[in-house]
Amino acid sequence: MLNIVYSIIYGIIEGITEWLPISSTGHLILAENFLKFEGLSEGFFDMFDVVIQLGAILAVVVLYFKNIWPLKKQKSKHGDTKIVWDKNILILWAKILVACVPAAIVGLLFDDILNEYLYNSWVVATMLIVVGIAFIVIENKKKDMKPRVNDISELTYKDAIIIGLFQLIAAIFPGTSRSGATIIGALLIGISRTVAAEYTFFLAIPVMFGASLLKILKFGLSFTGMELAVLLVGMVVAFLVSILVIKFLMNYIKKHDFKVFGWYRIVLGIIVIILLGVL
Repeated sequence: MLNIVYSIIYGIIEGITEWLPISSTGHLILAENFLKFEGLSEGFFDMFDVVIQLGAILAVVVLYFKNIWPLKKQKSKHGDTKIVWDKNILILWAKILVACVPAAIVGLLFDDILNEYLYNSWVVATMLIVVGIAFIVIENKKKDMKPRVNDISELTYKDAIIIGLFQLIAAIFPGTSRSGATIIGALLIGISRTVAAEYTFFLAIPVMFGASLLKILKFGLSFTGMELAVLLVGMVVAFLVSILVIKFLMNYIKKHDFKVFGWYRIVLGIIVIILLGVL
């Protein structure tokens, strides 16, 4: 039962931190120091802390289904209903996939190396602080500037590639935050906060499905009953919490900037460094 309790806690952490730009992977790595699963296979947590994010991703699919599903019903002149492709959504998906290419290449080629050398608390703490400072500096710099892009349909392929390169930073350095990196990249090139957040949500779909598939294949499909229960509970909790957090974030950024998340990251990073030094 203790493993199930831990899974619920991890699901709550994932559901909150996946969408707020404070690093879900970083928080999960830090939490592992205190909430250690017992009696599960070696390498289970390395798979769990990625695949649990599928629950969070499904929240985006549910909330934004009409915005991302390209097949639409259309009535003809004769009153018949037919299924047609929505050209604008297909273009959006093309821009999403373009942005995912850099992270996908690095993930496929260097996943094991990154896990071995960079997925640790020191790197997480450092990146929490660095990206936190970046948020504050960029928000101060952009405070009085009008966004160039105020609707997601206005994003260009060049914008998508630039944001994809920022997403690559998060793929390499845990603690960066995938959403944090892409939002910073978007803000730097003149994209509004709401569009930056929405595009970040959509980017997560192919990225996390791909990363989860890779982790599951590496772990193997021989789950024990307890391991499967722990994984499913974590995903369900992450899904439910994500629904609430996504709605909160989209309402929050209509009136506020991202600086509060920057300060949170800095404080947390400093606390982690102090704890690492003491322990």
